[in-house]
Amino acid sequence: MRNDAGINGDAQRIEQMAWMLFLKVYDAKEKDWEFDDEDYVSIIPEECRWSNWAVDDRSGNAMTGDNLLNFVNNTLFPTLKGLSVSKDTPIKKSIVKTTFEDANNYMKDGVLLRQVINVIDELELDDYEESHAFGDIYETILKELQSAGSSGEFYTPRAVTDFMAKMIKPQIGENVADFACGTGGFLTSWLKELSAHIETTEDQEKYDNSIYGIEKKQFPYMLCITNMLLHGIDVPKIYHDNSLLRDVLDYTEEDQFEVILMNPPYGGNEKNEVKNHFPSDLASSETADLFMSVIMYRLKKNGRAAVILPDGFLFGTDNAKVAIKKKLLSEFNLHTVIRMPHSVFAPYTSITTNILFFDRTGPTTETWFYRLDMPEGYKNFSKTKPMELKHFAPAMDWWENREEIAVDGFDKAKKYTVEEIAEKNYNIDLCGYPHEEEEILPPKELIQQYQAKRASLNADIDRILAQITDILGIDITEE
Repeated sequence: MRNDAGINGDAQRIEQMAWMLFLKVYDAKEKDWEFDDEDYVSIIPEECRWSNWAVDDRSGNAMTGDNLLNFVNNTLFPTLKGLSVSKDTPIKKSIVKTTFEDANNYMKDGVLLRQVINVIDELELDDYEESHAFGDIYETILKELQSAGSSGEFYTPRAVTDFMAKMIKPQIGENVADFACGTGGFLTSWLKELSAHIETTEDQEKYDNSIYGIEKKQFPYMLCITNMLLHGIDVPKIYHDNSLLRDVLDYTEEDQFEVILMNPPYGGNEKNEVKNHFPSDLASSETADLFMSVIMYRLKKNGRAAVILPDGFLFGTDNAKVAIKKKLLSEFNLHTVIRMPHSVFAPYTSITTNILFFDRTGPTTETWFYRLDMPEGYKNFSKTKPMELKHFAPAMDWWENREEIAVDGFDKAKKYTVEEIAEKNYNIDLCGYPHEEEEILPPKELIQQYQAKRASLNADIDRILAQITDILGIDITEE
C-alpha cells in the first residue's frame, strides 16, 4: 500500500484494509449462515460477493489492473452504498450498507490492489483456530491506530478496558452498552470476561446477544462491526448514530441496560442544538459531561457502570458539572474513583483520566478514591512501553481489601462521605498525584486545560462572593 499514490498515511492504509477485511469476514460468515439455513439469501448481489470477484483461483481470470479498479469504484462501491434497506431488514444484513455508506477506495493502482486483496484472501476465517488468531492480529491493527493521527481517539488501551470489565464482573443474561463504542474495545473485553461463564447453549445465546453499541463516525463503526464478526457475534447490535441527538427525558426502561462501559469523547464542544436534548441544568457544552447524563438516564435500576472521565470533570465546579455530579451522587452510588497515571492514552492525548465506578442501587453515602501510581521503572507510557493489565494489579489487590493509604504525607487511597464531597462543592479531585513533574502538553490541550481550570476557579469565586454578600446583606445588582 505504501507504493500506491492514492494512499496517504497509516490511517488511510488501515481504512483501506478495513473495508476489504469486512467483506472477507462477512463472506466467511455468509457461508456459515447458508450452511445453517438453506433459504438464506445474501443482501449482496452475486457479482459483488467477495468469493465472486476477489478470490484469485490462479486460473488467470481474476480481475486486476484497470479492470479491477473500474469494478471496485464503479460497481462494488455504488452497489453496496445503494443497497435497499428498511427497518425490517435484519441487522446482520443491514450492516453491509451502513458499513459502506462513507467508506472509500483510496488505491489508484489496480495491480497493487490485486496484491493486497490476495493477501487478505489467504486468511482461513472458516478455520476456528486461524479465525481466533486473526482476532488478536486485528486487535494489533486497531492498536496501531492510536499513533495514526487523530484516529487514536477511537482506541482505549486494552489494559484499561480489560481492567474495567473485570471489576464490573459480567453475568450471563446481562446486556452491556457503549454509546460511543469506537472500534469496540469495551465490548470485546466484556465478551472475553463473560465467555468464562458460558455453560449451556442457552447461555451461549444470551452471550451472543449481550452487546449494544453506538458509534457516530463511519471509520470506527466499520472497524467495530468487523471486530464483532471476528469475535463470533453474528448479529452485532452496533448502530451508526449519534447518542447525543435524542432527548434524554424520552428514554424509557426499554432503553436502559444492566451494564454500561464507556470512554466518552472529551475535549470536544457540542453545538447549541445538541444541548437542547438535555435538561437546562445538565446542558454542558463539554461532550464528556453530556455523555455522563446519557449514561445516567440509560442505566437500569440496580445496574452498574464504569466510565473514563478526564480530570476536568473531577475538579470542575461550573454549574453544569456540579449539577451532573449532584445527580450522580444523589441518585446513584458512586462507590469508587480510580485515578489513572498520566500518558495512559499517549501518544493520542496527554490529558490525565480517571475511572468512575457507580451503580443504580441508591444514593451515594461514601466514595473511595484510589491513586494508581506509575509502575516501577516507568516515567511515561509510550507506544513501545504501553500500559498492561498487570499494571492494575495494585488496584485489584486493594479493591477487595480496601484501606486508607498515605504515602509521604499524601493520600493514595481514602474514603470521603457524600457530605464531605458536597462541602467541597463537588470538587472530587481527591487523592491526586502529588510530586507530578510539570508536563509540557501540546498547545491545544494546554489551552483546554487552562480554560477548564479557569472556568472552575471563576465558579468558585462567584459562589464564595455570593455567600459573603448574602451574609452581609448586600445586593450587588443595585446601582
